[in-house]
Amino acid sequence: MIRTLDRLGGGQKRPRAALIREAISEYLDRKTPPAAPSAFGIWKDRPKDGLQYEQEIRDEWEAR
Repeated sequence: MIRTLDRLGGGQKRPRAALIREAISEYLDRKTPPAAPSAFGIWKDRPKDGLQYEQEIRDEWEAR
C-alpha cells in the first residue's frame, strides 16, 4: 500500500499523508449516517400537533 501511495502521490505531486487524509475523508463521508436535522419537520404536514397526538395515545393507554 505504501508503494502504491508513493506512486500515486508522486504522479500528483502530493505527499502520502495528503492521499491518506483524502481517502479517510471520503470513507467517512460514505459511512457516516445523516445528521438528525434530516428528521426535523417530518411532522409538519400532520393534522395534529405532535404533543396533542402523544397525549391522545397516552389517554388511550390509561383508559384500558
